[in-house]
Amino acid sequence: MEFRILGPLEVLAGTERLDIGGTRQRITLANLLLDANRVVTVDRLAEAIYGDHLPPTSRAQVQICISSLRRLFSAHGDPDVISTQSRGYIIRVADDAMDARRFEALTSLARRAREAGHLDEAVSRYREALALWRGEALEGIDGRPVQAAASRLNEERILTNEDCVQLELDLGRHQQLVGELNRLVEQYPLRERLRGQLMLALYRSGRRAEALRVYRLARETMIEELGIEPNEQLQRLEQAILTADDSLDAPPEAPIPAEPPPAPAFPVPGLLPNAIADFTGRGKQVDAIERELALAFEDAGRFAVPVIVITGKAGIGKTTVAVHAAHTVAQQFPFGQLFADLHGGGASRQVSAMQVLERFLRALGVPGNSIPDGLEERAEMYRALLADRRTLVVLDDAAGESHVLPLLPGTRSSAVIITSRSRLAGLAGAIHIDMDIFDADQSIELLGRIAGVARVRSEPDAARALAELCGQLPLALRIAGARLSARPHWRVEQLVSRLEDETRRLDELNHGEMGIRASISLTYESVGEEARRLFRRLAIPDTGMFSVWIGAALLDRSFEHASDLFDELADAQLIEAAGGGAHALYRFHDLIRVFARERLAAEETPAERKAALERVLRALLFLAEAAHRREYGGDYVQIHSDAPRRPLPARLVAELVAQPLPWYERERPLLVSGIRQAAQAGFTDLCWDLAISAVTLFESRAYLDDWRETHEIALAACRHAGDVRGQAAMLYSRGSLHITEKRFPEARRDFEQAIRLFTDIGDDQGTALVLRNIAFLERMSGRYEDAAAHYERALAMFTADGDQVGAAYVLHNLAQLRLETGDPEGASSLLSEALALSREGGSRRVESQVLHRMGDTYLAWGEPALAAEIFDTALAMVRAIGDPVGEAYILNGLGLARLRRGETGRADEALRHAVGLALSTGDRLAEGRALLGLGELALARDDAGHAVAHLERALGIFRCIRTPTYEARALTMLDGAQAALRRQTLRDVGPEETSGALGRGDHLGEPGELVG
Repeated sequence: MEFRILGPLEVLAGTERLDIGGTRQRITLANLLLDANRVVTVDRLAEAIYGDHLPPTSRAQVQICISSLRRLFSAHGDPDVISTQSRGYIIRVADDAMDARRFEALTSLARRAREAGHLDEAVSRYREALALWRGEALEGIDGRPVQAAASRLNEERILTNEDCVQLELDLGRHQQLVGELNRLVEQYPLRERLRGQLMLALYRSGRRAEALRVYRLARETMIEELGIEPNEQLQRLEQAILTADDSLDAPPEAPIPAEPPPAPAFPVPGLLPNAIADFTGRGKQVDAIERELALAFEDAGRFAVPVIVITGKAGIGKTTVAVHAAHTVAQQFPFGQLFADLHGGGASRQVSAMQVLERFLRALGVPGNSIPDGLEERAEMYRALLADRRTLVVLDDAAGESHVLPLLPGTRSSAVIITSRSRLAGLAGAIHIDMDIFDADQSIELLGRIAGVARVRSEPDAARALAELCGQLPLALRIAGARLSARPHWRVEQLVSRLEDETRRLDELNHGEMGIRASISLTYESVGEEARRLFRRLAIPDTGMFSVWIGAALLDRSFEHASDLFDELADAQLIEAAGGGAHALYRFHDLIRVFARERLAAEETPAERKAALERVLRALLFLAEAAHRREYGGDYVQIHSDAPRRPLPARLVAELVAQPLPWYERERPLLVSGIRQAAQAGFTDLCWDLAISAVTLFESRAYLDDWRETHEIALAACRHAGDVRGQAAMLYSRGSLHITEKRFPEARRDFEQAIRLFTDIGDDQGTALVLRNIAFLERMSGRYEDAAAHYERALAMFTADGDQVGAAYVLHNLAQLRLETGDPEGASSLLSEALALSREGGSRRVESQVLHRMGDTYLAWGEPALAAEIFDTALAMVRAIGDPVGEAYILNGLGLARLRRGETGRADEALRHAVGLALSTGDRLAEGRALLGLGELALARDDAGHAVAHLERALGIFRCIRTPTYEARALTMLDGAQAALRRQTLRDVGPEETSGALGRGDHLGEPGELVG
């Protein structure tokens, strides 16, 4: 019985064409034949018949179709063609009994003949293959899966025709090809390779004008249909025809050999899978493989077999690259190509070296009864056979080094390409090619090749979103493209909306035998039990990256043990490294994270998940406190809860937080998400303590949105749980945020609530911290006596608690009060004491603030040179700390010191830098103060116009943030600048013109108004 699908579906029994029956039977048979000798599930057959709207009787209807086909085949002497399996049905068809299989075999023979240089034989095989076609594949059958498969077959047909035509052009048969190429171009107007072949055939036939007309028509068609110019190759061909380039001349006709070349004395295996028609991207990797093989064979001193190992996570496209590269270099291996899928990802399906060697030896011509029984004997025979034959061996999906060692040839005459999810570092001298996900352009290109370029281009935003949801993973993109191809009525946006539901994403990324979940699951099952536990628990912290210490907390194991498990997961490509050393960071690919969450929900109880999360948050709090102490020299400005910490080894902590702010920066996503997760899990004390511990980062790097969001979450959690101290701490810290944002009324409201709560529970530390911030607000409002009283109360409490850094902070603020009330001597005395306390307490930050105040004191004394020295010292300190806000204030002081020394150029540089830093951090007070400095500098340069502009901007800022002291200072300076501007205007334009202009009010306003 013969089956034909390269045209309308036909079944022949001898010379009789069988009546297959109605539409359902034809769809059913077509789907069985497309997967001949493989199981096709009942669900897939039902979907092929009915699409997405399955009737309740769909499975019964499939059974009826199968029964009808069986009766037909049984009546013609073949009752066992279709058999029932556990999940569906299978049709058993010999390779020579189906036209598509014969087409595949003939094209493979043609390629081999072409690579061996036997062009006439290759053309003959290609033509024999093309003669099997009777029209479009499976013409007249409308089921979506059938049409998707038919499209692929039709693509293979035209590719084969193009390859055949190219060979015949190479053989000088251009005149015979013109008619065929005209028909093909009419049938496939957008295939540029066919256009180029027609142009060349016409040119070689002496029809140059017609060849150029073909190009013009091609260009018009491409622009009209696709909006693009012809490709570069076609443009170069047109130019070559215009200039009658010698390279276009027909080759001399090859002499006809007197007799065919002798057949080899041994078989030449060709076991490579079909080349990938829609191969996309990966040019860099394929070029690297070609280059490395070429170098290996050029190295005369090399004796070892060249081995290339392609590694990457599940679904990354390792096999695709290996097969494509193997076809690319196949002509360099005239004695054939061997291929084996080792199924290393799944222990239950793994193919042993014994099995592979038996298959390889048979392919190399060894009779079955001559194949040795033992592994070593088979490997020895295999190596002996390949010793002097240049053969390419491709081993796909290797589990490990031991899996492939018996399959390596013994000499450099052959080469091996291996794919594996592990790096196989134990293979000496192997060249490693690492695979990563596609970039956005490659992802869109692959989707277009599978689902249709025009379709993808019509929804560019949806296509980009689809690529993102697929994680730019080639297998996921291929599945998504296949689903769209099988459902031409779907918009791309429809598939995007289905994938946006993370709980269903892996279900949606499934098509036929392709599935993301199945691919990842094989890798998951290949690692050890404890590595699997770590893998799924890594989905508990809601963060994109995780350090090894997180794994130790999740498993309640040592750091060293967790580190080994991370290595195991990374080797298996289930996670990927994003850093090294003690600061090693790892991350999930997006789709692998979805799989990890599925396994977490399926294999871990809620109690286990909650306990693991709590351990991580306790360890995070322990590290955050250690980082804060190292940055500030103590628990300065910190209020802590009684939540238990999870201590980590001292050596590890010292390594992790050696640079506190970079550590905070690395763990910022975990800190923010951890505060949210702590609130959701009911860990209130951990929640608010983590929030206030994170302020070290939020304040220094101006992450004000994070500061606000985390504190709103923590405050709500404390109120819900009735945690009074937590509420007070969050109100105090949120008030500090309002000060940073210069929203002083909001800050005062939070501080008043916080101090009331702290007083109610008798918390002196919290009360002192709030008092010193209220004092700052009083100073900004010009109420110096109230500010001093609050500072004195806070100082007494810090001194009683032995908090040296807290006391130093209050002292330098009291010194600022003395400066602002005209007592620089009193300020100097307080600052000397504050400097000593800050150094004893080990707080570089407060020490830099004290030095800043000392610089201001020297300016008040009229000693700008000494002030500049102090500011330079403080500037180096804040830059080492990484405090851009402090840097802005100190640069302002340094600019004023330089100005008063007459260094106007350097003063301008410092003040403008201060404005830039203030703008980037959002500190409006620092911006206003720097603008005052620029106003003073402009007046010193006799530039009253710029002085007025700077001072008006400063005045607007001070009014906005409600700082009367600075507002008054700005008004005073603005009065002077406007008076100077009037004098300058009189001097420049004369009194007559000026009086008219000023009378209209066109230029100057009243003191304090903005100039129009």
